[in-house]
Amino acid sequence: MNTGHYSMPIPVNEPILSYAPNSVEKLRLKEVLTELKSTQVDVPMYIGSKEVRTNNKVAIRPPHERKHILGYFHAGEAKHVKQAIDAALAAKSDWEAMPWESRAAIFLRAADLIATKYRPYMNGTTMLGQSKTVFQAEIDSACELIDFLRFNVHFLSEIYLQQPISGPGMHNRLEYRPLEGFVLAITPFNFTAIGGNLPASAALCGNTVVWKPANTQIYSAQMFMRIMKEAGLPDGVINLIYVDGPTIGSICFSHRDFAGVHFTGSTGVFNQMWKSIGENISSYKSYPRIVGETGGKDFVMVHRSADPEVVATALLRGAFEFQGQKCSAASRAYIPSNLAAQVKRKLIAGVKSFKMGSVEDFSNFITAVIDEKSFNNIKSFIDKAKRSSKANVIVGGNCDKTKGFFVEPTVIETSDPKFVTMCEEIFGPVLTIYIYPEKKFEETLTLLDETSPYALTGSIISQDRASIDLATTKLRNAAGNFYINDKPTGAVVGQQPFGGARASGTNDKAGSIINLYRWLSARTVKETFNPPTDYRYPFMLAE
Repeated sequence: MNTGHYSMPIPVNEPILSYAPNSVEKLRLKEVLTELKSTQVDVPMYIGSKEVRTNNKVAIRPPHERKHILGYFHAGEAKHVKQAIDAALAAKSDWEAMPWESRAAIFLRAADLIATKYRPYMNGTTMLGQSKTVFQAEIDSACELIDFLRFNVHFLSEIYLQQPISGPGMHNRLEYRPLEGFVLAITPFNFTAIGGNLPASAALCGNTVVWKPANTQIYSAQMFMRIMKEAGLPDGVINLIYVDGPTIGSICFSHRDFAGVHFTGSTGVFNQMWKSIGENISSYKSYPRIVGETGGKDFVMVHRSADPEVVATALLRGAFEFQGQKCSAASRAYIPSNLAAQVKRKLIAGVKSFKMGSVEDFSNFITAVIDEKSFNNIKSFIDKAKRSSKANVIVGGNCDKTKGFFVEPTVIETSDPKFVTMCEEIFGPVLTIYIYPEKKFEETLTLLDETSPYALTGSIISQDRASIDLATTKLRNAAGNFYINDKPTGAVVGQQPFGGARASGTNDKAGSIINLYRWLSARTVKETFNPPTDYRYPFMLAE
């Protein structure tokens, strides 16, 4: 029984550890990396109270070290999807009835576990399983995931406090119910924090969840699931399964109790999901919530007043950190003619200075792309540029999958602003630059806005305030996250709510209060203290 209104801790962003030479965190992480590599983990599916193992075991290999096996996960099939749905629905009544402060405590404890004893394990599994450098893992699988858990508790407590006014003789209140049914979470490989947040945010709101991570993120996903279990998450609240996408979709999207999907992935997959949900709309108990963050063709717009050093740094980091495998990665840049020579020179020098190799060598800035399919796709774009008379590879362009899926960071210069690598999402370490006449800034803004169907992130780099204001206005709909004098990556929970529109998704802003409203269904309750006993109103009485 609730006996008070409980305030939740005011969150602050988790500090980023430096992993400096001989630091405690660096020495401990290296120990954990050795431990993880020396043990082959056996990864079950988590369905209700059961750890489910099948005869279909799939090897987990580091993208940068293809011969090594980190362990195996047990792939499921249609029956496991149905079992996960049943487990979610069975757990629902007890979970949504749990007092809010108890539900919140589970997620706050998970955040503290990740911040302390499990920090090297979340980072280590992300580094080895997804080929992230120590810094890219730290800001993702430690800091951002911790922030999601803590800030979401704070945001939801703020939502619960939002109540209507009451007139004389009555009491009005809002109940924020979970959705009626189960929520499906489909998560990508590129951010461990997204993998954790998509099922956890819906679950925090009282929903029960079926969670399908990308196969290439299972190594870190299972670590998060184990931590949630240790934090006290009841059986069946989040059900972790490894089943192919079409099978998941055909079963979940045709189920009467399907209540919503929390998705991050490709635009094509999201479009197909939306279509399937629409085709089944008459069979659902309620209209499902469809929340998705999808593709991007993220831009950097440079004004003639910009500092070339700032431009080059923003592009080198924005385009090539984590091998360009961020939804927000800088993929196209518009450089004014007066700065072109300086910026190109700095880009070439920067790329040539990058070290590329294993994540276990902390001096490497670049590692491998996620898998062979991605490698082949990225290489195909680079090959198109090499063959075209409208493009020139000015640095990089080499690809080698002998030991790992290594794609050299590549900068393409094109004379055609609608060249394929200026328009299509590549999701790899490839940046295309277009040199525009320095006096045609405003016309180039229009060109930029009309080039891509996506609208996720972008930035303007300029030392001229009027041009910043102009770009901010003209590119109003070109990016859901817009940066001024910075790279277009690195959104922080609570600081830059993340999401885009157009073909980039529903812009429901993960890392903010906005997202949590999508997993709640409000009920208005009006209580009258002295109800009327006669239908007649005063205006009906005789004079």
